[in-house]
Amino acid sequence: MQSNFRCGVHNDLRQLGFKGCTVYDCFGAGQMVSQVTYDGLDWRKAPETAKQMFEVFPIMRQLHELRWYLTEALTLRPARTIYDELSSALAETERLTRLEPDSILELDVATHRANVNALLLQTSELVRAEALRSLKGANGGSRRKTYGRGADLFGAKLKGADLRGANLRGAYLIAADLSGADLRGADLIGADFRDTNIRGANLAESIFLTQFQVNAAKGDSSTKLPPTLNQPSHWRVGR
Repeated sequence: MQSNFRCGVHNDLRQLGFKGCTVYDCFGAGQMVSQVTYDGLDWRKAPETAKQMFEVFPIMRQLHELRWYLTEALTLRPARTIYDELSSALAETERLTRLEPDSILELDVATHRANVNALLLQTSELVRAEALRSLKGANGGSRRKTYGRGADLFGAKLKGADLRGANLRGAYLIAADLSGADLRGADLIGADFRDTNIRGANLAESIFLTQFQVNAAKGDSSTKLPPTLNQPSHWRVGR
């Protein structure tokens, strides 16, 4: 699911001394704006375009983020019952990214985002329900702690925790210990992974996890990630 428009220097930011920048990703929106929306026009050579270009960018970033999540949702088997709706939303999102600058600035992106989010939430519920059914069969249906959107788990001690099918949308996991935790089927959309210990954790079948979230965390060679994501180089060198 890697975007076709990604900045080449982004992978080197940590080495260049910009560690904080590695936890931000424009999902290729910057390159889309400069290379497609403005057809390669450089605002430094045409400063009169700068103001509008900088206003277009945050809208484009939102559209590219939605495109990323919708693309992933269409790969998730439990969501097959809503593939048509997801496909339509993806096609519409991609159409919006191709609009002229003036039209992009007139978009009601908040409404579009809300509509897409409703589909992503449906996807999440379908995936997590299947994960929980598997879990129920494995442990006889024992009760587990549940979390809601935006859960405050700052510094939480969750080493080895069974978080399969957990709703961790927007959770604050800053500096939390998730080493060895099982997050298969967990919804991680928008979760804050800054300095989160995921060494040895299984995130292989988690959903809506992005590369910049992974870049912000502390993992190692035993951390299992979805096949579309890469282990950051600083994990391997122990930085």
